[in-house]
Order: sequence, then C-alpha cells, then structure tokens
Amino acid sequence: GPGPGAGGAVKTLALVLEDEARRAGGGGGGYCSGDTVSGQVLLELAGPLPLRGLRLEAAGRARVAWSESPGAGPGAGSWGVAVRAAGPGPRREAEVRYLDIRQSLLRDPPEGEENLILLDGRHEFPFSFQLPQEPLVTSFTGKYGSIQYYVKAILERPAAPDQSVQTELQVISHIDVSSPALLTPVLRSQEKMVGCWFFTSGPVSLSAKIERKGYCNGEAIPIYAEIENCSSRLIVPKAAIFQTQTYLASGKTKTFRQMVANVRGNHIASGSTDTWNGKTLKIPPVSPSILDCCIIRVEYSLAVYIHIPGAKKLMIEMPLVIGTIPCIGFSSRNSSITSQFSMDMSWLALTMPEHPEAPPNYADVVSEEEFSRHVPAYPPPIDCEEQLCCPVFAYIQEFRFQPPPLYSEIDPHPADVEEIQPVSFML
Repeated sequence: GPGPGAGGAVKTLALVLEDEARRAGGGGGGYCSGDTVSGQVLLELAGPLPLRGLRLEAAGRARVAWSESPGAGPGAGSWGVAVRAAGPGPRREAEVRYLDIRQSLLRDPPEGEENLILLDGRHEFPFSFQLPQEPLVTSFTGKYGSIQYYVKAILERPAAPDQSVQTELQVISHIDVSSPALLTPVLRSQEKMVGCWFFTSGPVSLSAKIERKGYCNGEAIPIYAEIENCSSRLIVPKAAIFQTQTYLASGKTKTFRQMVANVRGNHIASGSTDTWNGKTLKIPPVSPSILDCCIIRVEYSLAVYIHIPGAKKLMIEMPLVIGTIPCIGFSSRNSSITSQFSMDMSWLALTMPEHPEAPPNYADVVSEEEFSRHVPAYPPPIDCEEQLCCPVFAYIQEFRFQPPPLYSEIDPHPADVEEIQPVSFML
C-alpha cells in the first residue's frame, strides 16, 4: 500500500505467485517437497525513491500454544520430562521449523553509494526458490495450533519504517490410499449386556467392517454391519467420522475431538436384527491426516455406535486415514470383499438363541417417544455427539440367563423350548 518515503512515495507493493491455484491449494493441490516456487514482487512508485534493500523471506513452521486451567502446577510431563510452571494456569508452547529461506532482490548500489535510487513508475522483481527435498508437513489450522507456510517481501528504506507484504503457501504432504497398509479391511465386533446389576435383559451385539483403511475427501465409505438386539429396549444404531487433533508442548498433551460427518440407522426393536449392507457415509472436505509432525497430529476414525435407552452406549471405533491420492481400480474388489464380509459375519447367527428371550414388548409397536416415557427409572442417555461412552451402570456378567417372565407376560401357548436358555457371548 502507499507509504511515505524520502524523495518519493510507494504507491503499490505486491507479491504475486505464478501459480495461484497451487498457492491456494486449489486445482493444483498445493506445493510439495522439492517444488519450485516462483513469482514477482511488484513495486510502483510516485517518484524517485532511495532503498537500502528489498528482500524475500520464505518460512514454514508448526506452532502449538495453550493455557492450562488454573491450579495446574509443576509435575512430570507425558514424556517423563519435569515441567515447572511459574504459577497457576501455565502456558504451553512449542514450535518446529520446516522452511527458512532468504533472498535479496535488489542489485548492489553503485560504488561509493549506500542506497540504490529507484525511479518513479512500475518495477518488477522476479524470484524463484526450491522447497526442501525432505518431507514437509501438510498445512493445517486447528484448535490449539497450526502448520503454516508463507512468502514475504520486505522493503527497506533509509528514512522510513520497513514495508512488507506476504502471501500464504498451501503445502501438501501426499498420502496415497492405494498403499497396501491402507487397503486392508478393518473389522470390529463387540457386545454388551443391557441392564443394571441383576436386572439384565439380554445382550446387544454389534459387528462392523469397512473395506479399507484409507479414503480421500469426497469419497463415500460403505459400512457393513450386523446389529442384533436381544435386550428389551428399542435401540438406534448410528455411524460417525471423528477427527482427533493432538498437540504436544512442554511434555504435555492437549486433545481436541470433533465429529465431522454422521449417519443414522433405523430403530431396532427387541428381538430384531438389522444389517447394513454397504450403508454409505460421505467424507466432507477435511484436512488430510497428519501423522509426521512431532507436535501436531490429525487423526480420523469411523465409529459405529448404538443408542441404548438407560444404558451405556455400545461403540466400535475403526481407524481411518484421510489421504490425498485416490485409490485406482478398487471398485473391482468390492464384490469379493462384500462376499467375504458376509461369510465373516455369518457366525453371528450362531451366537444367539433361536427364540429371543424377551416376551412381547409394547415398544415394538409404539414410537420411540412413547417408549421413552415408560422408562423413567433410567436417566436420559448421553448423546455420543456430546460425550463418548461415559460409564453409567455397573454390569455383572454372571447373570447371562433370561429372567423368569412377569405375570402379565406369560404365554398361554408356550413354544416347545426350554424356559431358561443360556446366551452365548461374542468376544
């Protein structure tokens, strides 16, 4: 912008990169290690102007900072390093540098002169430099820190303060989701007994699988799941993608976790089973995973979880890696993986009794709202979006048999099966 000077005025000082799409992380995808960054510094003067120098700086660093809550005193950090705070609420900070380049864009002044005189009008100063060959960390801005790269031009004048202009560089550390480690399917299984102390009503079983560990922005993740409800409750399965940001400074760790996408399944009544045969959850525009920075990590997971009224949630969490290079030719494997998954999950049918234990429950034929009004003895469930898996009840696993039927639930025409039947557990 304009500024005062001896013998003239600066009308314009601007910094322009040759590839604006790459600078902004657009169609070019940002800069990578070893790339060449080129551009021009534009200077427009309203009259002759003496200059001491015009230099270019390129810098990139990861920075972390947060203040701990009052009362956090000295102690041993998570790395075993002693941390001594001056008082309550110490501030934790850390920095790692990835890029530090300096160039002079002005020719030397004439012999015997301290300054170089530039005439009025428009001047262009081209520049070019290469990013380091060693891996650079992806640009990121998070809750308690950031990874930023920028190019800055500084105009030095003998009789006025320095003027500067800078522009940000978007840097990408590419992750190819076609790598063998990220093509491996992920399978998890879990179950829990529903109830409090000896008033158990049966288990809720959950198995889930995703075809691979690595995905890119915009892809839809097919989720395969089997949910079996042998409790007396009406349950609601859901799936969500979580982003976990981890910051490290002064031997301490700070974590921030947020949901970035979710999908909801159908209600599952008592004694019923539901199957997700490729239910999709689309990945929104998010930062790629950052796994190679020593003070900032950005990780993702896909959670499949079940709302159980009056009980602790049942949750399965599977690791995800959000990459930048999409998988090529993976669709041809989908059918075989789906078939294999069906075989893998066929054993679920063998773990539950042929006749579910719960007698008819009016929750099967009423809405969830009506059902919830008839369970006042239980506190309202904590939503997974607000708090994950906090213990609510203690469970005694020895009570694995069906309770005797209540007087109003006796079937006048019982089936020819044992009244008490053990329930197998999935480990």
